[in-house]
Amino acid sequence: MQKILVTGGCGYIGAHTIVDLLENGYEVISIDNNSRSTPQLLAGVEKITAKKVKNYKVDLCSYDDTVAVFQENRDVAAIIHFAAYKAVGESVSEPLMYFENNLQSLVNLLKCTKEFNIPHFVFSSSCTVYGNPDHIPVTELTPQQPAESPYGATKQMGERIINDFAHTGSLKSILLRYFNPVGAHPSIAIGEVPLGRPANLVPAITQTAIGKLPTMQVYGDDYPTRDGSCVRDYIHVSDIAHAHTLAVNYMLDGKLKSNVDVFNLGTGNGVTVLEAIKAFEAVSGVKLNYSIGPRRPGDVVDIYANNDKAIKELGWNIKYNLDDMMRTAWEWELRLRDDKTLHTSQNFQLN
Repeated sequence: MQKILVTGGCGYIGAHTIVDLLENGYEVISIDNNSRSTPQLLAGVEKITAKKVKNYKVDLCSYDDTVAVFQENRDVAAIIHFAAYKAVGESVSEPLMYFENNLQSLVNLLKCTKEFNIPHFVFSSSCTVYGNPDHIPVTELTPQQPAESPYGATKQMGERIINDFAHTGSLKSILLRYFNPVGAHPSIAIGEVPLGRPANLVPAITQTAIGKLPTMQVYGDDYPTRDGSCVRDYIHVSDIAHAHTLAVNYMLDGKLKSNVDVFNLGTGNGVTVLEAIKAFEAVSGVKLNYSIGPRRPGDVVDIYANNDKAIKELGWNIKYNLDDMMRTAWEWELRLRDDKTLHTSQNFQLN
């Protein structure tokens, strides 16, 4: 079994990816300082896979602490790097925190790939790198516009750092630009655990439906879209997770033709915020209490993916539809209500 290091392994996408890696025969270790995640998700991983994953509670912004993990694990075949701050709104109000955390952690990891001769690197990028694109759906070759948020800027800069670094040596890298991961593992053993008030749409929907939030706000109904709300490409988190395993396979099989390649991970279908709410209401049978508010700084108007490249080259296929996303997200929210361990770990602060 080849060993894969997953940073942010206690996080939402990281935990789902660990499950997929384990189910495909890889050994996995995690680095996660749990500043914005819960170790309970690794307990869920163990429940699904019957395998215990070691997590190093390390801040990747500390180079010495990061190096120590690699000194103990000199047989890492690839790194999948998720660990980053990711709230668009928070990045607008706290830009320096985002630049420092998201970029310093990346630089430290890349230093370690050089020092310990780690040949493969998968980067968790984002559709935010496209800014407000001139044309949709976006392909991997769509010209990037200025990022609409400091978060998006850190992803643009992260891609640039990896591209520049990869051409100085033997590191092979894949940049996965994913759109809006939602839902929970079909087992409902792991899912999204927002800390504080959720910044993403679907957990805001489910928390409002279950009563954790009294109401939710739709940010803007005056955009130039079919119903005035923003358009996004929602994709099930397990589909996103499997693409990371395929990316590792692709590199280990020697199929990467250049030092760096990039793939969009989305369904290819644009869904408005109001359409997503209606889909949730239909699946759950719960009428959502929401209001229309002003636009939110940092939000792009309309973006969804052309995913042909990932399907053709990685052999990726999408298993879950919008109803699956909403159903598993709702079942996970119900589980959070009933599971006191997970509930306590969320540390809700809704003010």
